[in-house]
Amino acid sequence: MPELRLWGIRRSIALAVVAALLLVSGLIAAALWYANWPGLERGATVTAATLFDLLKLVFAVVAGIGGVAALVVAYRRQRVAEHTNALAEFAHQLANAADRRAEVSKVLAEAADERAKIETDRNGVRLFNERFAKASEQLGSEKAAVRLAGVYAMAGLADDWRTGRQTCIDVLCAYLRMPYTPLVDATNEALAQADDQVPIMDADTARAAHEEREVRHTVIRLVGRHLRLAEDDATSWRGYDFDFTGAVFDGGDFSDTTFSAGEVSFRGATFNGGRVLFESATFSGGRVYFNGATFSGGGMSFRGATFSGGDVSFLEATFSGGEVLFDLATFSGGKVSFDFATFNAGRVSFVGATFSGGEVTFGKAAFSSGRVAFDGAKFSGAEVFFDFATFSGGRVSFVGATFSGGWVFLGGARFSGGEVSFQRATFSGGNASLSGAHFLGGRVSFNKAKFQVPPEFDVWPDGHPPDGLVLPGA
Repeated sequence: MPELRLWGIRRSIALAVVAALLLVSGLIAAALWYANWPGLERGATVTAATLFDLLKLVFAVVAGIGGVAALVVAYRRQRVAEHTNALAEFAHQLANAADRRAEVSKVLAEAADERAKIETDRNGVRLFNERFAKASEQLGSEKAAVRLAGVYAMAGLADDWRTGRQTCIDVLCAYLRMPYTPLVDATNEALAQADDQVPIMDADTARAAHEEREVRHTVIRLVGRHLRLAEDDATSWRGYDFDFTGAVFDGGDFSDTTFSAGEVSFRGATFNGGRVLFESATFSGGRVYFNGATFSGGGMSFRGATFSGGDVSFLEATFSGGEVLFDLATFSGGKVSFDFATFNAGRVSFVGATFSGGEVTFGKAAFSSGRVAFDGAKFSGAEVFFDFATFSGGRVSFVGATFSGGWVFLGGARFSGGEVSFQRATFSGGNASLSGAHFLGGRVSFNKAKFQVPPEFDVWPDGHPPDGLVLPGA
């Protein structure tokens, strides 16, 4: 740091005045010497001119002293200003150096934070991997209590480990895909069996089966719980894939869940007991597949569900028992497909459902028994397709349904048995088409139905409707 070395102001002025006086005295002495030391004449009196000359001399001396003092002050002021500028420049240099040190410190801190983050992530991944291995080991235990703890541990890990959440979900789904034989008392079929037909099960086996059922239902319960959480919740599982392909279900609750993305697969699954509930669920973009699934007991309920964009497919599903309910469901853009499905028994119900743009298809489905009911449903723009379906038994009912814009297509359908009923249905804007239908038996009834636009039929050779077709007023 530059230093300013100055005497005190009093000392500086005193020394400057003394030096000036000495200089003046020296000059006077030199002048007198040069003039050969002339003498001074002293008079008896001091004239005014002499007094005035003395006063001028005094004033000159005083002015000279003041001028010297002013020069000293000006010199000090200049030195102080120069020193101040030097200090400002030095401070600027210090500030630049401090900024450079701060930048270096920031870079070093960022590097340290990055190293710490990398180390933390490495430790976190290591910890997640250890938790995953531990939970997986628990799921493979022979003891049900340990497996149950593994289920909760895996679900907790999925909540904490966002990047590995899909893997944890896949493991839980894989557990449900493991071979499983439901308890006989878990189904209603056992009630109809004779005593000698009910399988005999020892106490240990029954206990193990009950415990395994509890573990499996816990997995389903945890999946449903996470699908009920809001999408912005950090532990929500919305948007992820769930693969239950080939799994055996004897119950489960997915009520009030939301499928806004991702895929849920029940392909080839077996529902042979209990009830699987999707009541009040929302399908706004997700896809749920029951392709090739078998419904031989129990039931599945979509009661009050909303389909505003999601798809539910029962392609090639087999209904040999139980029921699938869409009662009071709302279809405003979603699609439900029963194409190539087989109805040997059981029941599919759309009672009181509302269709304002959704679509239900039964293309080439086979009805040899069972029942599909749209009783009291409201169609304000949706379409129901039974194209090329085969009715050799069973019943499809639209009793009391209202069509204010939707269509029902039975084109190319074959009726060799069973019944399709539109009794008391109202077509105030929609219509029904049976063009190309084949009546080889069975019954299609429009008794007491009301049409604004007559239904579409083929031209009958004798002008009379074929046997089995009952028109309004017949």
